[in-house]
Amino acid sequence: MKYYLIAGERSGDLHASNLMKALKQQDPTAEFRYFGGDYMQAVGGEQVVHYKELAFMGFWEVIVNLRTVARYIKQCKKDIDAWKPDALILVDYGGFNLKIAEHAKKVGHKVIYYISPKVWAWNQKRAYKIKARVDKMLCILPFEVDFYKKFNWEVEYVGSPVMDAVKGHTANPNFYQDNNLDPTKEIIAILPGSRKQEVSRILPVLAKVAKQFTNYQVIVAGVGNLPNELYESITGLNHVSLVFDQTYDVLAHSKVAIVCSGTATLETALFTIPQVVVYKTSVFSYQIGKAVIKVPYIGLANLIVGEEVVKELVQGACTVEAISSQVEYLLTNGTDYKELTKAIGNKVASEEAAKAVVKELSNV
Repeated sequence: MKYYLIAGERSGDLHASNLMKALKQQDPTAEFRYFGGDYMQAVGGEQVVHYKELAFMGFWEVIVNLRTVARYIKQCKKDIDAWKPDALILVDYGGFNLKIAEHAKKVGHKVIYYISPKVWAWNQKRAYKIKARVDKMLCILPFEVDFYKKFNWEVEYVGSPVMDAVKGHTANPNFYQDNNLDPTKEIIAILPGSRKQEVSRILPVLAKVAKQFTNYQVIVAGVGNLPNELYESITGLNHVSLVFDQTYDVLAHSKVAIVCSGTATLETALFTIPQVVVYKTSVFSYQIGKAVIKVPYIGLANLIVGEEVVKELVQGACTVEAISSQVEYLLTNGTDYKELTKAIGNKVASEEAAKAVVKELSNV
């Protein structure tokens, strides 16, 4: 079978790559073509566009890059039609992927969505649009099954690929020496995000927070495909280290983490690392988001459990003083994640999703 996958960011790239590996187990004839990243490329197949060309975050940022997005949407539609896949597998990245799904459904391609767009967060009636454009929805958050039932759509919860990735990680035994770190000093991790916009806005604030904790080793988890100048705000701080593309190892060795909102908040929780969730965007994007977002939290751990398991400091509340105070609290008190792990369960998401994809295609 021929599978065309689209992932528009780093976490989607990781989870899509694991799905590709599982599909190879279920379907030895599997061929892959995709919009994705380095993880997918390592599995094989042919990459059409790297996700870094499409990683725009925030309402305003997307608006000013609409021409670029439109150009890639057009390219993607043409490429899918030319390749004629047996299944189009969309991975999160709702704005782009739903445009592709609309086209693919019209011309008769089988459309499978793995990792639902966060339609429950804002403009929930988009669920009707998704239902009309998608043949099979494979969800990774347990509450999404009940959400979609409100729209008379039976979707499948396949488990959390984040849990799979965390469980499958083996910590580097040479982490300290490989990165010139002091094994005798406890680590505070800073995860400032994987997109240019979020790193540029949040890291200067977090650099000031780092200055409050000179008795600890502070590690910034950098992303190698972003420009080095984005991390300039932490240069010159002797107790701060920048470690690229080793986020899981950073978390595995940390006592507390400061995490920019996104998938990393769930990854941190599943490593059972106490954390404070932070987020800061443009004033324009924030005001739009505040007006339309329908959920009480931005952190995935909080959304899954249904209460504030971890503290969230957003926009105006995202200050040096507030973050520092919360880090001090966490260093002593920690965080209880028992209800989160219970809610997520023990399914291996990539394996369950691959089985569901093959089953869906066998029903054609």
